Amino acid sequence: GGICAFVDAEHALDPVYARKLGVDLQNLLISQPDTGEQALEITDTLVRSGAIDVLVVDSVAALTPRAEIEGEMGDSLPGLQARLMSQALRKLTASISKSNCMV
Repeated sequence: GGICAFVDAEHALDPVYARKLGVDLQNLLISQPDTGEQALEITDTLVRSGAIDVLVVDSVAALTPRAEIEGEMGDSLPGLQARLMSQALRKLTASISKSNCMV
Protein backbone atom coordinates (compact mmCIF):
# COMPACT_ATOMS: atom_id res chain seq x y z
CA GLY A 1 0.00 0.00 0.00
CA GLY A 2 2.34 2.78 -1.10
CA ILE A 3 1.79 5.84 -3.27
CA CYS A 4 2.29 5.19 -6.99
CA ALA A 5 2.70 7.49 -9.98
CA PHE A 6 2.35 6.63 -13.66
CA VAL A 7 4.04 8.85 -16.26
CA ASP A 8 2.14 7.89 -19.41
CA ALA A 9 4.40 9.14 -22.20
CA GLU A 10 2.55 6.89 -24.64
CA HIS A 11 -0.84 8.41 -23.71
CA ALA A 12 -2.17 4.86 -23.79
CA LEU A 13 -3.30 4.07 -20.24
CA ASP A 14 -6.49 2.02 -20.45
CA PRO A 15 -8.42 2.58 -17.21
CA VAL A 16 -10.74 -0.39 -17.77
CA TYR A 17 -7.82 -2.78 -18.25
CA ALA A 18 -5.90 -1.23 -15.36
CA ARG A 19 -8.87 -1.77 -13.02
CA LYS A 20 -9.10 -5.42 -14.15
CA LEU A 21 -5.43 -5.80 -13.16
CA GLY A 22 -6.25 -4.45 -9.71
CA VAL A 23 -4.90 -0.92 -10.11
CA ASP A 24 -6.59 1.54 -7.74
CA LEU A 25 -6.97 4.47 -10.14
CA GLN A 26 -8.38 6.71 -7.39
CA ASN A 27 -5.00 6.58 -5.65
CA LEU A 28 -2.75 6.55 -8.72
CA LEU A 29 -1.08 9.80 -9.76
CA ILE A 30 -1.22 9.95 -13.57
CA SER A 31 0.67 12.35 -15.81
CA GLN A 32 0.51 12.47 -19.61
CA PRO A 33 3.38 14.75 -20.66
CA ASP A 34 3.77 16.15 -24.17
CA THR A 35 7.56 15.83 -24.46
CA GLY A 36 10.34 13.64 -23.15
CA GLU A 37 11.84 16.58 -21.27
CA GLN A 38 8.51 17.24 -19.55
CA ALA A 39 8.15 13.56 -18.60
CA LEU A 40 11.62 13.41 -17.10
CA GLU A 41 11.19 16.68 -15.18
CA ILE A 42 7.92 15.38 -13.74
CA THR A 43 9.69 12.14 -12.82
CA ASP A 44 12.50 14.02 -11.07
CA THR A 45 10.08 16.31 -9.22
CA LEU A 46 7.99 13.38 -7.98
CA VAL A 47 11.05 11.41 -6.87
CA ARG A 48 12.52 14.43 -5.04
CA SER A 49 9.19 15.09 -3.31
CA GLY A 50 9.68 11.98 -1.20
CA ALA A 51 5.93 11.33 -1.44
CA ILE A 52 6.08 8.57 -4.08
CA ASP A 53 6.99 4.95 -3.40
CA VAL A 54 6.81 3.57 -6.95
CA LEU A 55 7.00 5.52 -10.21
CA VAL A 56 6.42 3.98 -13.65
CA VAL A 57 7.47 5.63 -16.91
CA ASP A 58 5.62 4.14 -19.88
CA SER A 59 7.70 4.04 -21.93
CA VAL A 60 11.28 5.11 -22.49
CA ALA A 61 10.78 4.62 -26.24
CA ALA A 62 7.93 7.17 -26.14
CA LEU A 63 10.06 9.90 -24.51
CA THR A 64 10.24 12.05 -27.61
CA PRO A 65 12.54 15.09 -27.34
CA ARG A 66 10.89 18.51 -27.73
CA ALA A 67 13.11 19.36 -30.73
CA GLU A 68 11.80 16.31 -32.57
CA ILE A 69 8.17 17.18 -31.83
CA GLU A 70 8.64 20.81 -32.88
CA GLY A 71 10.73 19.95 -35.96
CA GLU A 72 9.61 19.14 -39.46
CA MET A 73 8.78 15.65 -40.67
CA GLY A 74 11.93 14.04 -42.00
CA ASP A 75 14.34 16.20 -39.96
CA SER A 76 17.46 14.26 -39.05
CA LEU A 77 18.22 14.58 -35.34
CA PRO A 78 20.77 11.85 -34.65
CA GLY A 79 21.32 10.86 -31.03
CA LEU A 80 18.77 13.31 -29.64
CA GLN A 81 16.84 10.80 -27.54
CA ALA A 82 20.06 9.12 -26.36
CA ARG A 83 21.41 12.50 -25.20
CA LEU A 84 18.15 13.30 -23.41
CA MET A 85 18.16 9.95 -21.61
CA SER A 86 21.83 10.21 -20.67
CA GLN A 87 21.38 13.66 -19.13
CA ALA A 88 18.16 12.71 -17.37
CA LEU A 89 19.55 9.50 -15.91
CA ARG A 90 22.56 11.33 -14.45
CA LYS A 91 20.19 13.78 -12.78
CA LEU A 92 17.67 11.13 -11.69
CA THR A 93 20.32 8.82 -10.25
CA ALA A 94 21.16 11.37 -7.56
CA SER A 95 17.49 12.03 -6.73
CA ILE A 96 16.60 8.34 -6.61
CA SER A 97 19.55 7.49 -4.36
CA LYS A 98 18.29 9.99 -1.77
CA SER A 99 14.72 8.68 -1.80
CA ASN A 100 13.07 5.34 -1.22
CA CYS A 101 11.31 5.58 -4.57
CA MET A 102 11.50 2.75 -7.09
CA VAL A 103 11.51 3.99 -10.70
